[in-house]
Amino acid sequence: MSKEHNIEGVVERLIYRHEENGFSVVRLLVRGRGEVTAVGTLLGARPGETLRLTGQWVTDRKFGRQFKAESCLRVSPNTFIGIERYLSSGLVRGIGLGMARRLVQHFGLETLDVIDKTPRRLLEVEGIGKKRMQGIREAWQEQRQIHGVMVFLQSHGVSPSHAVKIFNLYGQDAVHRVEEDPYRLARDIHGIGFHSADRIARSLGIASDAPQRVTAGVLRVLQQATDGGHMFLPRGRLIELGTELLEVDEVLVAAAIQGLVDETALVRVELGEALEPALYLKSMAHVESGLAEHLLRLTAQGDLPLGGDRQKAIAWFESKVDLQLAEQQRKALEVALSSKVMVLTGGPGTGKTTLVQGIVKIFLRQGLRLQLAAPTGRAAKRLSEATGQESKTVHRLLEFSPQHRGFSRGPDNPLALDVLVVDEASMLDTTLAYHLLKALPQEARLILVGDVDQLPSIGPGRVLADLIDSQVVEVVRLDRIFRQARESLIVVNAHRIRMGDEPISSPTEKGDFFVIERQDPDAILSTLCHLVGERIPRSFGLDPLQDIQVLTPMRRGLLGANQLNASLQELLNGAGREIAQGSKLLRIGDRVMQRRNNYDLEVWNGDIGKVTSSDDEEQCIKVDFDGRGVIYGSGDVDDLVLAYACSIHKSQGSEYPCVVIPLHTQHFTLLQRNLLYTAVTRGRRLVIVVGSRKAIRLAVDTQTSSQRYTLLRDRLRRAFC
Repeated sequence: MSKEHNIEGVVERLIYRHEENGFSVVRLLVRGRGEVTAVGTLLGARPGETLRLTGQWVTDRKFGRQFKAESCLRVSPNTFIGIERYLSSGLVRGIGLGMARRLVQHFGLETLDVIDKTPRRLLEVEGIGKKRMQGIREAWQEQRQIHGVMVFLQSHGVSPSHAVKIFNLYGQDAVHRVEEDPYRLARDIHGIGFHSADRIARSLGIASDAPQRVTAGVLRVLQQATDGGHMFLPRGRLIELGTELLEVDEVLVAAAIQGLVDETALVRVELGEALEPALYLKSMAHVESGLAEHLLRLTAQGDLPLGGDRQKAIAWFESKVDLQLAEQQRKALEVALSSKVMVLTGGPGTGKTTLVQGIVKIFLRQGLRLQLAAPTGRAAKRLSEATGQESKTVHRLLEFSPQHRGFSRGPDNPLALDVLVVDEASMLDTTLAYHLLKALPQEARLILVGDVDQLPSIGPGRVLADLIDSQVVEVVRLDRIFRQARESLIVVNAHRIRMGDEPISSPTEKGDFFVIERQDPDAILSTLCHLVGERIPRSFGLDPLQDIQVLTPMRRGLLGANQLNASLQELLNGAGREIAQGSKLLRIGDRVMQRRNNYDLEVWNGDIGKVTSSDDEEQCIKVDFDGRGVIYGSGDVDDLVLAYACSIHKSQGSEYPCVVIPLHTQHFTLLQRNLLYTAVTRGRRLVIVVGSRKAIRLAVDTQTSSQRYTLLRDRLRRAFC
C-alpha cells in the first residue's frame, strides 16, 4: 500500500469542479514545493483558502504528478498573502480584493483576530464606515456558525453551498435537525438527494430497514417519478422501485406505503379490479383533480357565440391583413370564435400564428378583454411580436407573490379578462395549468395553442395531450403545410420526422437543413465545435454566442450537455474572466440557463441569460435575461448551468436562429421521435444534425417517450359518461 502523505497550501487557482459530486482539481501553493496540482472531493475549495490535505502522490498518464486527496481540512491562513487571498475569496460577504488588501496592510497577521474579536477596530481602515463594519461583522459571524455545520457535513460529501442552504433554513439548530431526521434534507434542500441524506443517516446509526428510512425512500421514488413527468405510480411499480432503491424486503416497502396512505401523505386512487391502484403524492393528487374540476366548471356553461356574424368577422380579418384563408383555417377560426374552451394544434408551417392573429383582432374588435400568455418569457415575447399585443408569462399573469409564496390570482381574485389565449401549451404542466384554470372567471373563454407532437412539459403531466384525448373540448388540428412553408426544409423535415421518415439534407450550401454524417463520438464533437466556432459564423453570418444553440438528448457523456458546455465554453469564451460563486465556476460573458423556478428572483426553469458582471465583496453575479438584469447571490447561483449546449427538453418554448443537434447511439435510451421533432422545430433559420444515420433512424422509429402516468383524461371522460 502506498504511503500516506500530508501537504498544506494556499489555493492559487480552481481548475475544475464537478457540479454533482464535488470532485475538484486545484493548484496549491505549498511551501518548499511551489505549485502542486491536487485532486479529490475538496468541498467547494476557493482561491485564497488554506487546505491541509491527506492522501497520496500519483502520476496521471495525461496530467502528470498530482496529489490525490483522501481528506481535506481547512485551516486559518498565517501569512499576509494567505490572509489577503482568504478574505478576498468571497468567503466573507462585503470584502473584495481591494478591501482585503487594505485590511492586511493595516492589521497584518492580526487581521482575522480583529474581525473576530474586535470588529469595531475595522473603522480604523479607510473606506469602512459603521454600516459596512456591521455588515462584515455579521457576515463573519454567519461564517463561524456555518463552520459547525460544515464540519458536521464535511465527511459526507455535502458541498459548502448546500451547507449554507441548510444553515439558512434551520439556523443554529441545523445539526440537531439533521441528526434527528437526516432524510429531511432530501425533502427540504434543493440539490440534496436521497443518497446523500442516506449516507448521513447510515453514519448516524440508522438501520437500513428502519421505518423512517423506508418511508423516506418511498417518498423519494414518487418524487423522482414526478420529476420524470408522472403524476402517480401504480402500486406494484412503486413497490418494485422502492425495493430496488432501498435494498430491503418488499413487505417493508408495502407497509411504508400503507402508513403514508393512512397519514394522507399519499393518496390512493382505485382504478378497478383489473388495474393496480394509483398512488399519488398528496400535492399531485390535489392539482390533477383540481385541474379536472376547473376545466369542467369552465365548460359547463357551453359554447359562447360571437356577437355578430362569424363569417363577416372572418371576412373582415381577411381584408384587414390582405390574406385569403384556406378552408381549413376558416373552419378553425369559426370554432375558435364560438368555443368556450378550444385546443388549436399543428406543426410548423400550418398557419397557427395566422389564426392566433385572427382570434386576437376579431375579439378585440368585439370589445372583449383579451390576454395573451405563454409558459416562458421567450415564448411570450414571440407571441407579442406576432400579434402586436402585450403577452405575459403565465407566472406574471397569475402575479406570483414572493411574500406569500403563492399566486395572487385565484378564485377569490380572478383574472380580469374575457378571453385568454395561451401559446406553447404543450409546455403547461399539471400544476401550472391548475393554478391558471382556477384563476379564470366562469364566463371566460380559453384557447390553448400548441404542438402536441412536441415533447410533453418538463413538469409532471401531459395536459395538452390529455385534453385532446379526452374529447371533452373542441380540438382543431392543422395538418396542411402552406406553400411558402414548404420551401423550408426545416418545416418539411419536421413533418417527415413526425410521420416517421428520416430528414433529408439540403442539396445546396444555401439551404436551411443539413445532415452531416459522423460515426464516432469524438468525430461528432470535433465537427460540432468546428461548425459552431468557424463554419456557421463564416458561411451564415451568425454570432456563435447569440444565435447558435446546441441541443443534445442528454446531460452526461461525451456528447451530453455537461461535456459539450465545457468544450464550447473554452472555445467561445476562453478569454472571459473567471469567477467562482457558490459551487460554480463561471466566466464573464458565459451563456447560462436557470434550471428551476426561482420565484424570488422571478426567473424560471429554462430561462437563458448572459453573465455580465460579478461583485466579489457582495458574493454575487449579475445575469442579463433579455435586457433584465438579475442579481444572483451565492445561494442562488447553484441553479445556473452553462447553456452553450442544453438538453432538448430544456429548449421547449424557445426558438433560435440556428440549432445544432449531435446524435449518436450512445444516446439510445433517449432517442425518440418527438425528441428529435422538438429539437428540429426549435431552429428558425438553420438546423444541422451531426451524427450517425443509425441514431437518426432509431430516433425516428421510436415513439414511447410521451407515455406518462396521468389520470386527467380519464377524470374528464368520466364526468361526461
